[in-house]
Amino acid sequence: MSDHAKNARIMEALRAKHVRAPRDAQFAAQLERLLRRDSAGNLTAEAVRFSATSETRGILVVDGPGGGKSTMVARHLSRLPALQTGPQGIPAWLGVSVPSPATFKSMGFEILRRSGYPNVSERREAWSVWDQVRSRLKMLGISVLWIDEAHDLFCKDSGMILRALKSLMQGDEAVIVILSGTERLSEVIRSDAQVQRRFSTMPLCPVAAATDGEDFENLIGAYCELAELKPELSSDLVARLFHGSRYRFGRSIETILNAIEAALGSGADSLTNDHFAQVWAMLEGCAPGWNVFLADDWAKIDPDHDVEQAAVQRHVRRR
Repeated sequence: MSDHAKNARIMEALRAKHVRAPRDAQFAAQLERLLRRDSAGNLTAEAVRFSATSETRGILVVDGPGGGKSTMVARHLSRLPALQTGPQGIPAWLGVSVPSPATFKSMGFEILRRSGYPNVSERREAWSVWDQVRSRLKMLGISVLWIDEAHDLFCKDSGMILRALKSLMQGDEAVIVILSGTERLSEVIRSDAQVQRRFSTMPLCPVAAATDGEDFENLIGAYCELAELKPELSSDLVARLFHGSRYRFGRSIETILNAIEAALGSGADSLTNDHFAQVWAMLEGCAPGWNVFLADDWAKIDPDHDVEQAAVQRHVRRR
């Protein structure tokens, strides 16, 4: 019999754990160089100014969907001591996701809303909204603005948004801007030389069995120990895991957690390839012959093409 309450506690504990990786230290170093230090060398919430015009700098964090970029950025911003209490006694950073529909004006409204600003009239001019954003951030003592899923921000009004980002990073009210998104974000930023020079770019590297395999084997072992499961996995399980997860760090971890949840839910004593196959089939909707955790020639399966094609073929045969 499965103990649902116990399983829920185990999964909650596992999902609360942070898996450290070299990317953590890289991002921390990039962020800390943008913050001033006091006479004793301690970080402050004040942004470093890099020019006579009081310009700040920003960071682009680039990875595909499921890479873990949002989790990484949020963790560092919420744990860096210097940013937890600004001049107004509130955190000196603000995180905002791109709204839908994503326009120049709606993004300004969303930043104001997340900052706790009262309702703004929809009739207000867009640039007036962004002027209010600058004033609002300065009044609250916010020195770091993080915009997540920022690639969606450039579907419309790209030119105005690029100018707004540049404006946020210059003058007495300048803030550090962190943008996280897919590769398209990097392409858009590179299209404007004045904006690009204000950002350092941090592409998050894909995982690989040769460099990350042992770490993930140890991670699975540690997770299984906490979940009271015995790992009974094939020697190529991690390689299959990376392939099925599109070589994305965060997606690989999520698949491990889903497999453990499936094992616990079935009352199993061990974690096996079948549990990984079960959750991958559930998410991808694939037949056994197209499942990277079951197929002998799994390395030849393209998760973003072959699985979809197989589903179409099955549908045609049924018809």
